[in-house]
Amino acid sequence: MGDLLIEEVRDHLIDKIIPFWKSMKDSTYGGYYGYMDFDLNIDKLSVKGSILNSRILWFFSNAYMILKDKSLLNDAKHAFTFLKSYCYDITNGGIYWSLNYDGSVNDSTKHTYNLAFAIYALSSYYDVSKEEEALRIAKDIFHTIEHKCKDEYGYLEAFDEKFIPVSNEKLSENGVHAEKTMNTLLHVMEAYTELYRVTKEDEVKKCLEWILNTIAEKVYNPLLSRQEVFFNKTYQSILDLHSYGHDIETAWLIDRTCEILGNNELTKHLGKITSELERKIFTTAYHKHSLWNECDRGVVDKSRIWWVQAEALVGFLNAYEKDTSKQEYLQAVKDIWNYIKENIVDKRAGSEWFWKVDDEGKPSSRQPIVEPWKCPYHNGRMCFEIIRRNIDAS
Repeated sequence: MGDLLIEEVRDHLIDKIIPFWKSMKDSTYGGYYGYMDFDLNIDKLSVKGSILNSRILWFFSNAYMILKDKSLLNDAKHAFTFLKSYCYDITNGGIYWSLNYDGSVNDSTKHTYNLAFAIYALSSYYDVSKEEEALRIAKDIFHTIEHKCKDEYGYLEAFDEKFIPVSNEKLSENGVHAEKTMNTLLHVMEAYTELYRVTKEDEVKKCLEWILNTIAEKVYNPLLSRQEVFFNKTYQSILDLHSYGHDIETAWLIDRTCEILGNNELTKHLGKITSELERKIFTTAYHKHSLWNECDRGVVDKSRIWWVQAEALVGFLNAYEKDTSKQEYLQAVKDIWNYIKENIVDKRAGSEWFWKVDDEGKPSSRQPIVEPWKCPYHNGRMCFEIIRRNIDAS
């Protein structure tokens, strides 16, 4: 079953996900098209989100890293050219939130979350291309975050073009406006981990150690075995929300960061937290071979979101690798993959994954197949992790 799982995932990556995202390439104006509706119509004049294009750059860079197909490196270079030419603000620093189809600025907001994904993508692209400009821009954005996007408590989030703080609607949901979020902190950690992996610079390492300690002391709630999600300025939680997908994603990403850092003390300390997050999600949110979305003030959303299923598969795989006596995690990996194949993958030609399905596994909305947040990052990374880990699940 282990070999079969890896073979199926590899085939899915090569035959479904990669061709789909190759088809979204804009050879006229650069980058990748920003929107495909539920009926598979591409809007070639749609807004191009910088998060989407950063994630596509990351995706093709890592696909090349694993498969060694030079066409994938060319796809990554296409994304890099767009990012450096249009998304990157050489005057004020940072990354614009979105561009028009022709590369002109659509939304000049600067957001720490968005900047983080550019670092993440540029670091991976540098690793496979050795293009020094990519690393230079990644380091520049890192310094921008550290010098312009922090206060005495941690990372601020939303800014105007010149980094004057503004309201954080873009990363706030569920009826609150959060000054700080778990989600942004998580992905700054993820981005800095990739930057540190390719540079080994002490400045980045110290930032990562601070982030891990902040997650342990301010974000993780030991009484509820979960992360809090939305915060005020001083990291006080402002909403009773349990985000199941983010918790299982965080668990394996923290373990990855600890592995890259090689700090035994932090690994031991954070390892207890990640194991508890995994246990809590498995016992609370894992149903019908898939993961519920979230619980907002006691009300459970049982939708199955595309990215949540991808992260659950990787998270439980990571949990099993840490303790192979826990066969229930391995079984969950197999069952989630089957659930994804049967319910989340859109079997129509020219499509990819549905955004979400309902509790019965049926598409529950006409949400688009591609838009600024719908990308090859989560499902592509799921494939990469299974292939890389090459686990013996027999």
